Amino acid sequence: MSFPPLPQKDLEHVLTHTRPLWEQLRGGRVFVTGATGFFGIWLLETFAYANQELGLGAKLVGLSRNPEAFYEKVPHLMEESSITLHRGDVRDFEFPEGSFSHVIHAGTTSSAPVPPLEMLDTIIQGTRHTLDFAVAAGAKRFLFVSSGAVYGKQPPEISHIPETYNGAPDPMDPNSAYGEGKRVGEVLCAMAHQEHGLETTIARCFAFVGPHLPLDAHFAIGNFIRDAMKGDPIKVKNGSPYRSYLYAADLAIWLWTILFKGAACRPYNIGSDQEITIADLAQNVSTTLGGSVLPLDSIFNFNALASCYVPSVKRAFSEMDLNTKIPLRESLLRSASWHNSQS
Repeated sequence: MSFPPLPQKDLEHVLTHTRPLWEQLRGGRVFVTGATGFFGIWLLETFAYANQELGLGAKLVGLSRNPEAFYEKVPHLMEESSITLHRGDVRDFEFPEGSFSHVIHAGTTSSAPVPPLEMLDTIIQGTRHTLDFAVAAGAKRFLFVSSGAVYGKQPPEISHIPETYNGAPDPMDPNSAYGEGKRVGEVLCAMAHQEHGLETTIARCFAFVGPHLPLDAHFAIGNFIRDAMKGDPIKVKNGSPYRSYLYAADLAIWLWTILFKGAACRPYNIGSDQEITIADLAQNVSTTLGGSVLPLDSIFNFNALASCYVPSVKRAFSEMDLNTKIPLRESLLRSASWHNSQS
């Protein structure tokens, strides 16, 4: 199956809110790991659009284990001369030749069902290897795509978790591999900044929605959109947790802004601070896209405290004027419309 380009209005939205920042990349080169994933495709397409519209003359090299499979998925990017793919695994890829001004490390395994040890190894070794490459390539700026998972379980007394919270995942739980790996990745970034002067910026990402988000993985909002689009009942295992969702075009704005403007070794949460229960999310998807939802009393777990995974984004707003621009209902409509246009 091939996927269509990102919507024109989304590309315009990203450029409108990042336009002055792109001068950093004029005539430069950016290297992106995880280039073929959900985040990566948004980075590639928004880069290509800004590069063309602003005449930057910049180049992007994206890391991919299987470039051929990627181009089958997004064939329109084969025609983009400013983007090339570099074959390799994030843990041990051969360094591309030449210098690079910016590096974005978005390679991870969060959406794939892999054993915890493989996930931990991929995150830690991949981050270390990419940092080594950035230093060797003479990069000035480095963006590490981290995660809100570094905080561990969000305490019930905290409605919106801030960057200053020093909690951590449970080291005795193998399912903590993702969060622990990202924590180590952040430490490695701090070391690279201290030892080499690399301006390492940190984006702690939460939950998102938009084109290219898998509809058949462990993302509740993607599963709900899939069910609604198929006309099936929206299936909810537990409606009590609180989550929040940032549309992918806003995500791209935040990522590029943090790369270009973020303070070194100062983490920034990325996500929406507009919390919603999973049950209410299902109802919103049903109301917006169609489909029915199971009765609410069958999807709440009344025997457990409602878990939260919602960021405080005050730091990103106060320091870089980043906020949620596209509301949830519009995010759902845009996501479904794009999926319906697939070939």
